Amino acid sequence: MAILYDSGKRIFKLDTCHTTYMIGVTEEGYVAHIYYGRKVAHTGGTYLLRLHEYPQPLRLPREKGTFLNALPFEYPTAGVGDYREAALDLANEQNQHGTELFYDSYSIEKGKPQLTGLPSAFPGKDDGVRREDGMLTDMVETLSLFLVDPVLGVKVTLLYSVFPKEDVITRSALIRNDGSQKLVLTRALSASIDMDDRGFEAVTLAGNWARERRIQQRPLNFGKTQIGSTRGETSHQAAPFMALVTPGTTQNSGEVYAMQLIYSGNHTEVAEKSQFSSVRLITGIHPENFAWRLGPGECFQTPEAALTYSAEGLGRMTRSYHDFIRGHIIRSPWKDKPRPVLINNWEATYFDFDQDKIYEIAKDAHAAGVEMMVMDDGWFGARNDDNCALGDWFVNETKLKGGLAPLVERIRGLGMKFGIWFEPEMISPDSDLCRAHPDWMLHIKDRNPTLARNQCVLDLSRKEVREEIYSRVYRILKSAPIDYVKWDMNRTLSDVGGMSLPPEGQGELMHRYVLGLYEMQERLITDFPDLLLENCSGGGGRFDAGMMYYSPQIWCSDDTDAIERLRIQEGTSLIYPMSTMGAHVSKCPNEQVGRVTPFDTRANVALAGTFGYELNIAALPAEDREKIPEQIARYHRYHGLVADGDYYRIHSWDEKEPWDCWMNVSKDKSEALVTYVQVLGRPSTNSRLAFLRGLDPDAAYTITEECGAAHVENGYGSFVPQTEGCGDELMHMGMLMPPLGDFQSRLYHLVRQ
Repeated sequence: MAILYDSGKRIFKLDTCHTTYMIGVTEEGYVAHIYYGRKVAHTGGTYLLRLHEYPQPLRLPREKGTFLNALPFEYPTAGVGDYREAALDLANEQNQHGTELFYDSYSIEKGKPQLTGLPSAFPGKDDGVRREDGMLTDMVETLSLFLVDPVLGVKVTLLYSVFPKEDVITRSALIRNDGSQKLVLTRALSASIDMDDRGFEAVTLAGNWARERRIQQRPLNFGKTQIGSTRGETSHQAAPFMALVTPGTTQNSGEVYAMQLIYSGNHTEVAEKSQFSSVRLITGIHPENFAWRLGPGECFQTPEAALTYSAEGLGRMTRSYHDFIRGHIIRSPWKDKPRPVLINNWEATYFDFDQDKIYEIAKDAHAAGVEMMVMDDGWFGARNDDNCALGDWFVNETKLKGGLAPLVERIRGLGMKFGIWFEPEMISPDSDLCRAHPDWMLHIKDRNPTLARNQCVLDLSRKEVREEIYSRVYRILKSAPIDYVKWDMNRTLSDVGGMSLPPEGQGELMHRYVLGLYEMQERLITDFPDLLLENCSGGGGRFDAGMMYYSPQIWCSDDTDAIERLRIQEGTSLIYPMSTMGAHVSKCPNEQVGRVTPFDTRANVALAGTFGYELNIAALPAEDREKIPEQIARYHRYHGLVADGDYYRIHSWDEKEPWDCWMNVSKDKSEALVTYVQVLGRPSTNSRLAFLRGLDPDAAYTITEECGAAHVENGYGSFVPQTEGCGDELMHMGMLMPPLGDFQSRLYHLVRQ
């Protein structure tokens, strides 16, 4: 069993294949965190609660405050004596804050409940660990801990679901008002753990538009290390993730305690080091401007958080999260299929196109082997620039005569699929929709709303808004056979006022917006079950596991420069599968940074994601255009390996060592793909060693150079690539990589003999 209860010791023990998580109940009924780390065989460790160090309230009531401020709570509350970051805060009818939870009972069940209205992990078809006799054991199980506040009449259910194979434990909380008062939730986070400090450093993913998810690492000092978002989306500035690592942790060694939130709105992640040198790691909905009315009999469900522990560095954490998201978050039928190689007309035409121009781009792309044409912004309403028409989801028949159907029929006649761009959450002040329903946008009474890209945000908390927008999208998708939708969101939320909510309910708006978004996307994939949905938010502004519940891929960044993408994709793949990263080959000089990068390198970097083209093929030099069929063939040859294999980060480029390298290894270790990029060439350098990972140490591998010259000339002679090697040699002695020039790259395919 994955979950055990020792009634004598009052300890709950949650086991995955390699980890143990233990929870204890004190004499008073407080639920406390005992241990999370390497798997242990027995229930014990109550000494870690330090009950002997601070007098327990039953024995010395006068020092209860000291006790509460030191106990390692499993779900800490505010207002009664624990002054650290709280997971739960409630206000009573007198607007007084104070919540105290006590253990009531528990249940353990096979499988896992789904959260109503929220994305949440689900058990897989083959979740258990298979024994030698072929039987499955250690299936997914869920522990429910029922806690009560007898004064407020509040019941809190803490949910823990154990995914043994992936070494992941999910957590969430259901808060129910069983009392007679009207309460207000001002803080309702998803997960918290308390540990002794071990010199931890915090690892986060920070960035900006076109510089998303750069890996950051910093030491914990006394006080709070905090990231988060109050923008209504998750991840341009701070992805909903934090890990604590022991000193000297690398990809392959050191201990890692990680949390990521399965949610797409405002979030907070805090690591707080207390005066007692304990550390609390916590995640959930950001409490700023959050206030949820909780009347008698009403419930609030927090989003789910996914926790993992690794004793083998960040690499093990990465592979645990990849397996978990692929197996238990992504539901799309496209999850296990090669995605069609697409071409998007945006950088080729912007708003200046008509039916014939789109068709010509598709025809040139089809001749090169591209499989899907995606028509981007500008096909609807009076949309000839980005100043108008958002919300007017009707075909612009000046550009597309006769509507979508004739164009789609022509493109499908080539043997290609067809996709289309929408931005359903937005509204332009200059639009027929806004003129008809000016109150449908988020705005504050008597204040002119702040514009971004000259657009405002629709109030998706309102059912009538969702119904009308969805019906418009639905009619477009029914008007022609459309295979793919890119759902964009190009600005963050501001002026957050909702006209359908009373004054006391305005603190619910941000979360209700996210719930409305989830409802719309659930309808979309239900009504169009074969649709390939790609989410986007100004690039990677809403790249999170919550959106992956609805779409198997997300546009990783609006920055398509291959060298910039190295760090963006490295940070993204730290916790998200490579198959979720929308990545394309774009034109040069690059639109964002002006860099000129070899066509091969642009393709090799894009192979780490979903792969496609963001350019006008007809405008390419003939030499580059002729390479496209082989690039597409290479994508299909290795998509399964990249999408489903284990990811190993071999080297991250920096100023001293300006080269980048990663590899993908099949689950059975029979083959691997090594990608090597020379970011800057250096004179007077020899070939370098890359120490590979994840191979079968006892096997011999044949090594084939996928693209590039058979050898590299330098000032000292020539470099000849290896053609074979044993797994243990390649991992411990290394594999030689050539001294290349600026932005050049190589791919190496390893096959077990």
